[in-house]
Amino acid sequence: MTSTARSTKSPTVAEVEALLARPLLELVFDAAKVHREHHDPARVQCSQLLSIKTGGCAEDCGYWSQSAHFDTPVKREPLMQVDAVLAAARAAKANGADRFCMGAAWREVKDGPDFDRVLAMVREVKSLGLETCVTLGMLKDEQATKLRDAGLDYYNHNLDTGKSHYGEIVHTRTLDDRLATLDSVRAAGIHVCSGGILGMGESQHARAELLHQLASLEPQPESVPINALVPIEGTPLANQTPLDWTEIVRAVAAARILMPRAVVRLSAGRTEMHEAAQALCFLAGANSIFVGDELLTTPNPKPATDAALFAKLGLLPVENSRAGSGVVTVENPRAGNGVATVENPTSGSGAVAVENRRPESLRGHGGHSHEHTGACRHG
Repeated sequence: MTSTARSTKSPTVAEVEALLARPLLELVFDAAKVHREHHDPARVQCSQLLSIKTGGCAEDCGYWSQSAHFDTPVKREPLMQVDAVLAAARAAKANGADRFCMGAAWREVKDGPDFDRVLAMVREVKSLGLETCVTLGMLKDEQATKLRDAGLDYYNHNLDTGKSHYGEIVHTRTLDDRLATLDSVRAAGIHVCSGGILGMGESQHARAELLHQLASLEPQPESVPINALVPIEGTPLANQTPLDWTEIVRAVAAARILMPRAVVRLSAGRTEMHEAAQALCFLAGANSIFVGDELLTTPNPKPATDAALFAKLGLLPVENSRAGSGVVTVENPRAGNGVATVENPTSGSGAVAVENRRPESLRGHGGHSHEHTGACRHG
């Protein structure tokens, strides 16, 4: 059994389910208040994601286009060279990304030349002044330490879905396996990026289980990607009924209330969301997106599309300010004095202390106060 720490202050699964069932606009309103207590609502963190090794993954996740178990349109490609990754990272930075995420279709990290090459990628991307994130599957304590020493800021490892539905989606690794990887990441002092995927046939109860599991981690994840399933031809979920957009808004709002200090990423599936639905997600607390034309092997809104939406909503990308004291002053056109001071958890040693304060807005509504890509790959 994994030793991942749990918070004793988190609400129960039933209370999270009740939170998700609240009238949508009331839920969004309360989530927006929590968001403004902890974040600059005008700023959105922008990450770019690159598949550094594509296809042939040994995992059988039912949504996973890169699984070797399924006949999908994805072609296998070997691990990229460091120079090619560095060129992509430079382009991402020039296009406004402040975090560069690298995903390899591996079940687990294996020591050797390939892992050494990934460590070199992390070092070189970090030298550009970008935040770094990888998703490489399961890993051990000593491998997490090597990634930290190379300069890794975030490790993405999604829980995917709630405990009661997990066995319907994945058979090649357990939920406890995933939690053990998060243990190793946290022990190494690397920021945790972990979320899930909606629309895989799960019940509302299973969604509540997922959010409860994430919110109960101690400390809570610094980054929480909320993905909507992008059905891929050849996978077991290829014909899954599309999720109603309101369910994504609900999940974002609940994640914001349950994990007030986390960065909540509106991740895979945005191409199927109209602008008004995305706007509600930003209002409800989403403050991160992926930029670029593609998320590993699934489509993403074009950069010009995102720029136009940001302009309509008055949103601005977060500036990369990892150096310094850990406090960043950014312009906030919505604030009275024109500026807002926000914490920058990515400064310093790479470790961060998360305060698990539960906002008042959860009280009285059935709760205590308190990539499918993830930050990278979703497999």
